[in-house]
Amino acid sequence: MATMLCSYAMPAASARAPLLRSNANATSLGFATSQLAGLSLGLTATAAPLPLSTKNTIVARRICPFLEKKTNRANKVSFSNHKTKKQQFVNLQYKKLWWEAGKRYVKLRLSTKALKTIEKHGLDAVAKKAGIDLNKK
Repeated sequence: MATMLCSYAMPAASARAPLLRSNANATSLGFATSQLAGLSLGLTATAAPLPLSTKNTIVARRICPFLEKKTNRANKVSFSNHKTKKQQFVNLQYKKLWWEAGKRYVKLRLSTKALKTIEKHGLDAVAKKAGIDLNKK
């Protein structure tokens, strides 16, 4: 059998280019930089910070505001036991509920589990525990 000899010389450590280029601005913000052009992929330092979301802000996401139920990531398992990721969404419904303290109907988007909880404990108690102000809605 014939063997092949490889005569590949490794470059010196000082001659090698760094794997990740960064400038002072990107390093201070903690953003990665592009390896190809050395350009920052993140925001600049002059950009205004995003406000943090709180419980009382209205967000059009698939999250129940009363019970904080959200999307679950699960495996979809085929007959051949091949696993692929899938999302299990919350069963959210738009409902008009009678609010006794406000003497009016309140239209809410909530999960079916939250509906059962509201029927058991009452709308005021569940909203107070979740920190939701029904006067705004």
